[in-house]
Amino acid sequence: MLIARVIGTAISTIKDEKLTGRKLLICRQTDEKGVASGKPFVAIDTVDAGEGDLVLTAAGSSARQTTITKDTPVDAVIMAVIDHLEVDGAVVWKKE
Repeated sequence: MLIARVIGTAISTIKDEKLTGRKLLICRQTDEKGVASGKPFVAIDTVDAGEGDLVLTAAGSSARQTTITKDTPVDAVIMAVIDHLEVDGAVVWKKE
C-alpha cells in the first residue's frame, strides 16, 4: 500500500466497459506527512475520495482485489481515505 494525495480527476468517455461508471482520480504518492514524493498516477476510486484527500492505494495485481475492481483492467485503486497518521506515537498528519 502507498500513501497518496488526490490531485485531480481523469475523464474518459471511451473506455473498457468494465470501467463504465467508475471514478478515475489522479493521485501523487506522498510521505507520511503528506509531502509529495512521486509522480502522478491514475487510480480507480472505490471509497468516494475527493481532490485533496490523503488516501491509501494499492497497485498491480493487488488493485484488482476489491469488489469493485475484481477482473477489471486496473493497475491502481484507492481503497481508503486517511483520517490521521501516527508515527512513533505522534500524529504527523490529521485530516482537517
